[in-house]
Amino acid sequence: GVDAIHPGYGLLSENQGFAKACEVAGIEFIGPPSEVLGLFGDKTSARELAISQNVPVIPGTDGPCNKLEEARAFIEDPDKGIGYPVMVKATMGGGGRGMRVVRTAAELEENYNSASREALTAFGDGSMFIERLVERPRHVEVQILADGKGGVVHLFERDCSVQRRHQKIVEIAPALGIPQETREALWADAVKLCTVCGYKNAGTVEFLVDEQGRHYFIEVNPRIQVEHTVTEEITGIDIVQSQIKIAQGSTLADLGLEQAKISSRGFAIQARVTTENPAKGFAPDYGRIDVFRAGEGMGIRLDAANGFTGAVITPHYDSLLMKVTAHALTYELAAQKLDRALHEFRVRGVSTNVPFIRNVLRHPVFMAQEAKTDFIETYRDELFAFAPQRDRANKVLKYLAEVAVNGHPMPGCDAAKPPSQLRPPVPRHLLSAGEGKEKYAPPSVGFKQVLDREGPEGFAKAVLEHPRTLLADTTWRDAHQSLFATRLRTIDMMRIAPATAQALKHAYALEMWGGATFDVCLRFLREDPWVRLEKLRELVPNVPFQMLLRGANAVGYTSYPDNVVYEFCREAKLRGMDVFRVFDSVNYDENLLLGCDAVHKADGVVQAELCFTGDLTGKYDLDYYLKLADTLVHKGGTHVLGVKDMAGLMTPQIAHDLVTALKQEFPNTPLHLHTHDTGGVGVASMIAGARAGADVVHGAIDCMSGSTSQPSLGALVKSLGELEGGEPDIQMSDLAALNDYWSVMKGHYAPFEQQVSGSSDVFQHQMPGGQYTNLMFQSQSMGLASEWGKVKKAYAEANQLLGDIVKVTPSSKVVGDLAQFMVTNR
Repeated sequence: GVDAIHPGYGLLSENQGFAKACEVAGIEFIGPPSEVLGLFGDKTSARELAISQNVPVIPGTDGPCNKLEEARAFIEDPDKGIGYPVMVKATMGGGGRGMRVVRTAAELEENYNSASREALTAFGDGSMFIERLVERPRHVEVQILADGKGGVVHLFERDCSVQRRHQKIVEIAPALGIPQETREALWADAVKLCTVCGYKNAGTVEFLVDEQGRHYFIEVNPRIQVEHTVTEEITGIDIVQSQIKIAQGSTLADLGLEQAKISSRGFAIQARVTTENPAKGFAPDYGRIDVFRAGEGMGIRLDAANGFTGAVITPHYDSLLMKVTAHALTYELAAQKLDRALHEFRVRGVSTNVPFIRNVLRHPVFMAQEAKTDFIETYRDELFAFAPQRDRANKVLKYLAEVAVNGHPMPGCDAAKPPSQLRPPVPRHLLSAGEGKEKYAPPSVGFKQVLDREGPEGFAKAVLEHPRTLLADTTWRDAHQSLFATRLRTIDMMRIAPATAQALKHAYALEMWGGATFDVCLRFLREDPWVRLEKLRELVPNVPFQMLLRGANAVGYTSYPDNVVYEFCREAKLRGMDVFRVFDSVNYDENLLLGCDAVHKADGVVQAELCFTGDLTGKYDLDYYLKLADTLVHKGGTHVLGVKDMAGLMTPQIAHDLVTALKQEFPNTPLHLHTHDTGGVGVASMIAGARAGADVVHGAIDCMSGSTSQPSLGALVKSLGELEGGEPDIQMSDLAALNDYWSVMKGHYAPFEQQVSGSSDVFQHQMPGGQYTNLMFQSQSMGLASEWGKVKKAYAEANQLLGDIVKVTPSSKVVGDLAQFMVTNR
């Protein structure tokens, strides 16, 4: 069981009831006996004891005042009143609470009542003690140790004059600037009071010393105090250890504590570092400490409280972070050491009082050892002048971390290209809902219902058996990624979503998620990509949604743990995703198979992609793609096979040859073609692929197509209609209505649009369309806007230096970064 309890220096240390309960329970209370606590807990009884021992006291009431009228009579009695100014003090307790200075009769009522309420809250007793105010005194306290067997010694004195609202800020040992005879009188009176009452353990006897060197007893704090460290530093005596040994029964003689042998060496100064903001009236600050580093060194002692990185500071506990004590042979050196240590403190995340304490330590009055209890109020202007924190190191570290995790910051919008103010027209496929409201007609059944009803295998079978080449729309993802750096907001898609569900009801899919959209939503748009998926799914219930999944990279730029990829796919399917275009930036089959398996486990449609580069000669020949496709079909179990031509290198002849070979080899697997129109051959290539047997081709709404985006959906619908005959799946008039909306909406993103035009030099540099505008943005931010031609040429050189790799995020970024480095350092 418990043998003893050390109450610290909180309220329990002076709680007579708690000490008595320990005594009754047979537990040693490491402090004075309960009756001594009762004696010194009542300021009037302590005052009576001092008077009986001829210890000087300040004129004041003989007992507690329980009513305002009693206090007024004591102060203002014509014959016996002590007059103003006075100090109104709580009868019970200490620590500066329940104390007010009253200078005139007009101030008495308000100050008496507020001090009484504060004392009642803090100590459970609202009675007041009244004494004459000693103007501009020094607050000096004597440290006592007593063994309860007649042995009492003092450990010299401490100066606690630097106070704010009677709360100590800085403590010094020994006290300076008072006559030696006064110091000796303080020691003698402190020992006398503790001897006569049978004191035991550690305690502090407190005095005021006026400008004439006269001292007056204030109170006894029957406990160890926060500032005991300065006494330990100058005497070399461990006060807490001495407390415990005395509680165990040791006498002072046993501990070698004889007054004649106790000496003082040098000076010590203590400061309390707290989460209080001096610029806001010392209001407590709360929050998480992001950085905590204390100043250290020779002669610096640190007593930790809540000060450490990651600590959460709440309003429910003391604001103390750390006590810092400096010890040196001279007062000046001690002050300089403490100031240096505090200068080296780094606390970020919450405000602290460190700037204020440093102003105190460097003030000439403090350095001249002349600070009185009015020091802070007298020199308020100088002490509360603070230079703003620059926080340079943390700003640099945060910047480096941001670049390491998210890459070089992209430039913002171009202020020279203001956004359009026109309101985009929403197609009038509307039905009245009554009460003046409108809503879209319920969308027709589409391939989404086929998928929900028959599962991924049934969906693939339906695609394969469809009599026409199906179309998929990239406007909601790859198109705006290629044209204006993926900045399209969810709200602008939502406005056109119901009309899109009507117009593209027979489409294979809408590509609207994954790839760079996840990253841009979080970093730039400050949107939740999951919310985007859910909201659009609700508005488009009939067309399958398609996303780009970077294999083991998921939607990021690094290889994630397998369970992250699996859980991501599971969650995406639950939120509304249907078709997962699984690819790997270098066509690494292990990463592709991982992504395929994750989608299978999530019960989604697996569309494994062959990332296309080159021209079907050299290392990336027809045999290369057939072998990779065989792995994806037979090992990956892909439901749909995709060809992902990121740069638009697939000419009509290449499209014909590649599709012909793939369909001959895998006739039972639907084939999907995706390209960019950078080189201007996108529509022709998609038609050539469809003629050779492709089941699905990608396009974008006309005004969002071309150049680095996908081929025009309108052109594809018209061309496929002439090629295949019959009634088209998508009506040109419906596409025109969607195009009217996007033609205006595109102008709203003019500040982000690079207005790039197609260029056949893509067949040399092979830059992916989705990277083109992003790399142009990055080059501008690096001062390479006028060097764009050189960057493209360097891109081709960098690709060859890296071994002519498949280029798609994140491998394409490696090539792009190297190209920019080459141009910058050429």
